[in-house]
Amino acid sequence: MIVYRELSSLERDLGFSADTLYAVSNSLNRHYRKVEIPKSDGSVRTLSVPDGLLKAIQRRIAQVLLPALPVSPWATAYRPGGSVRRNAAPHVGKPLVLKLDIYHFFDAVSYAMVKRLIFPEGVYSESNRILLSMLCCYQDRLPQGAPASPAISNRILLEFDWAVGLWCRDRGIAYTRYCDDLTFSGAFDPQVVIAFVGQQLRSAGFLLNRNKIRILPQSRCQNVTGVVVNQGLHVCAAYRRELRQEVYYCRKFGAAGHLNKRGLDIPEQEYLSRLLGKLNYVLQISPGDSSIRDAREWVSGELRRLSQRTAPQTKKSHP
Repeated sequence: MIVYRELSSLERDLGFSADTLYAVSNSLNRHYRKVEIPKSDGSVRTLSVPDGLLKAIQRRIAQVLLPALPVSPWATAYRPGGSVRRNAAPHVGKPLVLKLDIYHFFDAVSYAMVKRLIFPEGVYSESNRILLSMLCCYQDRLPQGAPASPAISNRILLEFDWAVGLWCRDRGIAYTRYCDDLTFSGAFDPQVVIAFVGQQLRSAGFLLNRNKIRILPQSRCQNVTGVVVNQGLHVCAAYRRELRQEVYYCRKFGAAGHLNKRGLDIPEQEYLSRLLGKLNYVLQISPGDSSIRDAREWVSGELRRLSQRTAPQTKKSHP
């Protein structure tokens, strides 16, 4: 294990001077901007997005310092091999699925938690602990939208995962956690699980979001992080249908023409990149879907064409 007692060791491994690290940590308000992302329920998710310099520093922290952090076997996001498919797979064909959510999870992760659990005193000097915790937090909270936050969130919930995971294992209940989404499946009394999880969250410094409790028997659509698990792993049919239709209109009118017809003021390249992300998501769950695979090839080709069109042209020199 590498021990970071000297500031010079941080400078060397992160690739930034001490002057830069301290200058950024002492002026965080100038290095963040608020971004609101619409959610499916009509509300918005507010992200605190760092600027280029702070993002680069946080990425180096995530690449150099955070990979050594332990991750529980029940965490399925923000780790090698993690995915929504991995999160959903243990819940296929179960008589009951219970979905729970942590209330304002990132806002509830404090600077003190980060300093204690992510940069422990046995590994970092006190001055380095303070500096690194400041660089990873904003307004005393873990910023949602920062590169280091995902890995930090898994370590913050490590003890919670083990307490809940072992409790569920003893009772034959499948449990997975995708960030702040908790999923349980099997044959059990959901109220008993809700009570236990609520108690464990309070012990860890969090609260259960009572407005997002979902109890799904097999007679209903059991949707786990966007994947239907009633019988096998499937993306919702309506989502696939809408996605295929979207690509159809792009091919018919061109992406720019389709955007114009819908009255959407989005750059063509940005729109196609989002569309490609949706197609990759479906293929992650259903890799054999030939129509979606064909759509992905077309969108990828359009993105390559746009990139070539917008790339700066090198002028030929004349003798």
